[in-house]
Amino acid sequence: QVRLVESGGGLVPAGGSLRLSCAASALPVSRYAMGWFRQAPGKEREFVVAVSGSGGSTRYADSVKGRFTISRDIAKNTLYLQMNRLKPEDTAVYYCATTSRANYYYSGPPATDGAYDSWGQGTQVTVSS
Repeated sequence: QVRLVESGGGLVPAGGSLRLSCAASALPVSRYAMGWFRQAPGKEREFVVAVSGSGGSTRYADSVKGRFTISRDIAKNTLYLQMNRLKPEDTAVYYCATTSRANYYYSGPPATDGAYDSWGQGTQVTVSS
């Protein structure tokens, strides 16, 4: 059974940085598309960034372009989200997700949460103003 475990969240002042990790088990991160989503209090879950199974295609939400970077460590089977120049509006619970659909190996990864079928428990990111 696929298991995703996020870590790295915390409290950071505006303009600061954090790196989130998502350790995967029972699923190679080098084969399936993976993504990050977030959910702020009182709001719906929203897409942040995703990477294709091959690693050759990424998709970013406009709100995080130029500030956030997704990456993978194949040896550690771990997905990362480097977040720089954080803003108070980035405050949310961040979730890692993966899809078992093989058609996202080369093609652009999906940006809709319905396309993902395994989720982590989430990690809280709070950015103070």
